[in-house]
Amino acid sequence: MTLLANSLASTKPAGIKAASAATRIGETFARLEAQKKKALVAFVTAGDPSREITVPLMHAMVESGVDVIELGMPFSDPMAEGPVIQRSSERALALGVGVADVFAYVSEFREKDNVTPVVLMGYANPIERMGMQAFGDRAKAAGVDGLIVVDYPPEESHDLLRTMDSVGIDVIYLLSPTSTPARIEMVASVGRGYIYYVSLKGVTGAANINTAEVAAVVARIKAKTDLPIGVGFGIRDGETARRVGDIADAVIIGSRIIQEMENSPPGAAIDNVKTLLQGIRRALDA
Repeated sequence: MTLLANSLASTKPAGIKAASAATRIGETFARLEAQKKKALVAFVTAGDPSREITVPLMHAMVESGVDVIELGMPFSDPMAEGPVIQRSSERALALGVGVADVFAYVSEFREKDNVTPVVLMGYANPIERMGMQAFGDRAKAAGVDGLIVVDYPPEESHDLLRTMDSVGIDVIYLLSPTSTPARIEMVASVGRGYIYYVSLKGVTGAANINTAEVAAVVARIKAKTDLPIGVGFGIRDGETARRVGDIADAVIIGSRIIQEMENSPPGAAIDNVKTLLQGIRRALDA
């Protein structure tokens, strides 16, 4: 099942339309570009550490300067995740949090916030189990803007793209330090919303990001696409975020947020996350 076979020169499979800026994601990046600001993208796992915290946490992140929320769909085998996010999925699954709950969280969030983009991040199995069209319809009805499916590579995602295009949800793809020029060109051709560049070889939560190496690859990606480039994995503090912000259009942070909640005493998790994100926002804006 090869999506673009061996010919990648700006071609798109039948039924796949061009990316549109007329989405919350497109509008958010356009506004930030006009303001000469970089996007702060924050990831948390839905239902972690409790069912009740997710929606208040999402609002708190926006209040702290987050521009795009990536909401993780709990999954039993999150292959791209390090120990911190793995534990967050385990805690949420132990509470019985599933895809229907994720949709409910987004719907509740939309009651007060109809501006901030929400991107669901997860794995193919729950989507396949629900059915791709049913998943897309329910996600759109809830107010979801984008979708990252770690184990749906572009070569295998023709149906996913076509289905999500039909409901107006951006499919966002990952690139990494090992991505070939052909893979970069492929993702540039079919990507939506923004491109997620994994800054290092490894799983989420790893450290020692080399910004010079990241800058070189981001430049190669930018030469192939007008989509914004977000950089994630290995960003743990304001100084690293500032250096990455000098290179990319967005800084993506996840494990550090979940770690902050893990280390917080009862009742203090949201306030501690706000303090963390406010510091990163200030560093990005400096």
